[in-house]
Amino acid sequence: MFRPKLPDVPTPITLSHHHAHSPMPSAGRTTLAPYIGPVAAVVVVGVVLTALLAAVAVTAVSVAITAVVLRSLVSSANKR
Repeated sequence: MFRPKLPDVPTPITLSHHHAHSPMPSAGRTTLAPYIGPVAAVVVVGVVLTALLAAVAVTAVSVAITAVVLRSLVSSANKR
């Protein structure tokens, strides 16, 4: 009673004489399907390289700030 009734699946019709003249694309596959894997790989590599570049930039800024602070401390200690 509460289960939905599914429609009957029709039997596939073979179109051998039509297939030779006008090939029909297979259902569920698009023409871009072979490119999904390489595009995803390029996107992942781009994201990883961008994250690494950001990490290097943050580290460089941190080292520069640390160097300025240490230089200031050393110069103030030498003046005393």
